[in-house]
Amino acid sequence: MKLLVCVKQVPDMESRFKPNGQGTWFEEADLAWRMNEYDEYAVEQAVQLREQLGDAAELTVLSIGPDRVVEAIKKALAMGCDKAVHVVDDAVAGKDPWQIAAIITAHAKGVGYDLIFTGMQSQDRGSAQVGGTVAEELGYACATTLVGFAYDNGTITAKRELEGGIKGVARLATPALVTCQLGLNTPRYPTLPNIMKAKKKEILSIPVADLLTVDPLAVTASFHPPAKKGCGVILEGDVGPMVDQLLGILKEKTAVLR
Repeated sequence: MKLLVCVKQVPDMESRFKPNGQGTWFEEADLAWRMNEYDEYAVEQAVQLREQLGDAAELTVLSIGPDRVVEAIKKALAMGCDKAVHVVDDAVAGKDPWQIAAIITAHAKGVGYDLIFTGMQSQDRGSAQVGGTVAEELGYACATTLVGFAYDNGTITAKRELEGGIKGVARLATPALVTCQLGLNTPRYPTLPNIMKAKKKEILSIPVADLLTVDPLAVTASFHPPAKKGCGVILEGDVGPMVDQLLGILKEKTAVLR
C-alpha cells in the first residue's frame, strides 16, 4: 500500500511579521520556521497506519519549497516516514492553493498512492483548499477535518468535526485523501536514534517546473497589517473618583447610559 503525507514549512507563530518590499507577503528574513502544526497530526496518523500495516506499506512525505523545507522533511522522516520528495521551489510563497494542489496532483498521478494525508489547513495562509482540490483532481474519496481515524481492509472510518461541536462519521474506500486537525492524535517527538536513521533515508529532489503546468487562479494584491485603532483610556486613582470619571465618559462618548 502506497501512502503519502504532505507537509508545509511555515513561520513560527511567535515570529515578528512585517510585509516584504513588494507588499505581497511577509518578509522572510530572520523568521524561525517549523512544520505546520496541522501537518504534524497528518504525519503522526500516516506513521501509525504505516506501523499497523508493516511491510505491506510504504510512506512518502512530500514538501514544496526552497532548501530550508528539508528540515521539515527530515522531521517527518525521523517520525517514521520511509522516504521523501522535495519539490524545489524558491517562489512557493507566491503560489495560490490551486497551483500547490496541481503540483501534488501531478506527482501523485505518477505514483498511484492509495491514501494521502494532509493537514486541514496551513497556519500562514489558512485556505483549507489544497487537500480537497487534490482529491477532486485525482478522483479520490475525501474526508476533511478528521478527529478520528481507523483503517481496515481498504476501508477508512473517518470521524469528522462539524459545526457546533457535532461529530460525523464517514466511511471511505481507497484510494482516498483525508485532512487532519488538532485532536486527532498526539504527534510523537522524534527520538535521537530515529533522527540519526532519518539522515540515511532517501530525499528525491524534483524541480517545480517538472510538475507545475497551470497558472494561478488568485494572485495576492496586497499584504499589510491591520489599520491601527485608537488606544484605550486608562483610569488611575481611588475607586470612588474613577467610578465618577467612568460614568462621565460613558455619558459623553457612548450611548450606554442614554
